[in-house]
Amino acid sequence: MEKKENEKREITEVMIDKYCQWLRGNEKSESTIKKYRRDLILLMQYLNGKGVEKNDIINWKGFLRERLAPVTVNSVLAAANGFFSYYGWDDCRIKFLKISRNVFYPERREIGREEYKRLVKTAYAKGDEKTAVILQTICATGIRISETVYVTVEAVKKGKAEVECKGKIRTVFFTGELSQLLMNYARRHGITQGMIFITRNGKPMDRSNVWRNMKRLCEEAKVTWEKVFPHNFRHLFARLYYEQDRNLVKLADILGHSNINTTRIYTMESSKNYLKQLEKLNVLFENYNKIPLLL
Repeated sequence: MEKKENEKREITEVMIDKYCQWLRGNEKSESTIKKYRRDLILLMQYLNGKGVEKNDIINWKGFLRERLAPVTVNSVLAAANGFFSYYGWDDCRIKFLKISRNVFYPERREIGREEYKRLVKTAYAKGDEKTAVILQTICATGIRISETVYVTVEAVKKGKAEVECKGKIRTVFFTGELSQLLMNYARRHGITQGMIFITRNGKPMDRSNVWRNMKRLCEEAKVTWEKVFPHNFRHLFARLYYEQDRNLVKLADILGHSNINTTRIYTMESSKNYLKQLEKLNVLFENYNKIPLLL
């Protein structure tokens, strides 16, 4: 931690880069570092050269609340608080929003098995084989889009990949059917070694490109636009797996979660599905001899 005294506390890009370098030295994942840097750049732009004061940070928090979901606001505040602690500006640290635990997954964002199938079929029909195979790989393994760099020819031949993310290493298994799908795709595209999902230049797939390619399928597949983003198919995998196994601890290990409460979020269903389950209880009856059995 560094502390600067008797100086105007102004956030600069050099300071942000130095903090990000410190995060890298503490083995934070590159995706986390990139997100923190992006959030801090936005804070720097918001302050626009002003010195950092607690009231300004409180106003910034209000600014975020008007534009972002509460969970996203807290993730941005986490980046700022870490930065403030690193530079010894503890008086600028700010409280997170208090969020009540949501029991149900928003119905407008819950993607179902049939919608997923339509998206895959649409991708194939449009000649976008890469997106079709990526969708199936996520739904068959629960892998993050950033972890597809570990889906290599060598790993598929072994039937498993050792995936490192957020300082943890876990084993992701490929079923025989998925392995065959991936190897056929690799052969058709002349990929004999290394990463299977690559750009035309042989580089790892860019998350934003995958996101855009998935969005292009929505209209033809008749799937709501806001349901279609890479991470939502990881959620779909979690729900489908949990329906079969009902072992939350095992699922947490499969997904690479260190906190089981995160896994609970992944297995949440919409209130519509919950109502269907209530109806299956079959505990209500019509009148018997005109006398209500249940009042």
